[in-house]
Amino acid sequence: MSEEPEETAASAVLDAMHAAESAADGDALFSLFTENATYLGTDVTERWSVYAFEAFARPYFEQGRGWTYTPRERNLTLSPHPCRCVVWFDEVLDNAAYGTARGTGVLVLTEEGWRIGQYALTFPIPNDLARDFTTRIREFEAAD
Repeated sequence: MSEEPEETAASAVLDAMHAAESAADGDALFSLFTENATYLGTDVTERWSVYAFEAFARPYFEQGRGWTYTPRERNLTLSPHPCRCVVWFDEVLDNAAYGTARGTGVLVLTEEGWRIGQYALTFPIPNDLARDFTTRIREFEAAD
């Protein structure tokens, strides 16, 4: 099945996001988000407005330090709404330090083109490791 033109354009925004993060290019990166976007990082405490995410990331970028997540697989779904203005997605990513990661989120069509309204980065845990790992998380949280 071929992608809809809207899905292709939305996918290009995600590619641009990953390229900007890897290049530590904050101007390019943050231009890809809506004004009211939310970024969910891998830690449960990392629920950021786009402005809070930018405040977190800019100091790293100013040192030339970005992060590279390379898409391995991506699924996009164009909302069946007549406006054809919302795409939700999930992607499997590779990272040199962390291995496999997953990104999910929503893109919306704005006057400026497709923009990221929400992005969530997670580390998927294989089911065979889940009980041990979630036990470790509970122990970690209880120690706080």
